[in-house]
Amino acid sequence: MNFKTEVEAADALKSKYENLLTEIKKKIYGQDDIIKQVLISIFSNGHCLLVGVPGLAKTLLVNTISQALDLKYQRIQFTPDLMPSDIIGTEILNNDKQFKFIQGPLFANILLADEINRTPPKTQSALLEAMQEKEVTVNGKTYTLEKPFFVLATQNPIEQEGTYPLPEAQLDRFMFSIYLDYPNLEDEISIVENTTSGKTFEIDTIMSANEISYFQALIQKVPINKNVLEYAVKLAAKTRPNTELASPMTNKYINWGAGPRASQYLVIGAKAHAIISGKYSPDIEDVKAVAVPILRHRIMKNYKAEAEGISIENIIEDLLK
Repeated sequence: MNFKTEVEAADALKSKYENLLTEIKKKIYGQDDIIKQVLISIFSNGHCLLVGVPGLAKTLLVNTISQALDLKYQRIQFTPDLMPSDIIGTEILNNDKQFKFIQGPLFANILLADEINRTPPKTQSALLEAMQEKEVTVNGKTYTLEKPFFVLATQNPIEQEGTYPLPEAQLDRFMFSIYLDYPNLEDEISIVENTTSGKTFEIDTIMSANEISYFQALIQKVPINKNVLEYAVKLAAKTRPNTELASPMTNKYINWGAGPRASQYLVIGAKAHAIISGKYSPDIEDVKAVAVPILRHRIMKNYKAEAEGISIENIIEDLLK
């Protein structure tokens, strides 16, 4: 990237982001906030968990983003009989009687893990190393995944029969847990009109893999005031019951709070949010803008919260006041 200054590069990222939104919205209607959160996760070098009922275009969203980003895209339909070798790859004996590693669908830039909670823990854990280490190990040999690498996983919150809930260790690897809701009436009319009339929409490529890697490094360099950094860390600490900074609501309704990884994601997410909003340094409002999808899957509420109908979002909103 040939930018004279990092300020110029930040302006270029904001422009690229706006162009990405324009392209993605050709196919995805009424999900502007969802698109924004997924793109922030990508620019922050994080992973996303998309939670929503069937038919809300979760798969189409990921596919459309991969087209606009000119990245290698693979989709895995997670099922109860899926084995680790089905996603990582396996070694075969070739004609020269030598073992050759055949890469699985995990070797991509964007991996759509569809209905990730339908596969057993053994296969979920195989994905875990790739998400955290950006590499996989087969028969003692390590293979590095091509950068950038993102896992965008979907989960159906309705059907729980025959599913395997994601362990907390794996949930913590996702930067964002994004909830998709039904579209409003106007957006649904647009969806039905455009998908039942034979219209086709070409998605233009906006960014390359090298550009994404460059902008990820740029966001790491974004300066942040100490008071904003402390606010982010204290916000995560407030979710931990029976600790020095725990709020009364935390002690009353939470069994387990967010760890240090949440603090890291709050800071890097705030930096990305600031840049795409036209600012050169994040403020407290940027931290608040990314707090809910970062914290909601890292907090475990207790039975008292369940009995009183207190949601995780209610608790986070109280902490943000």
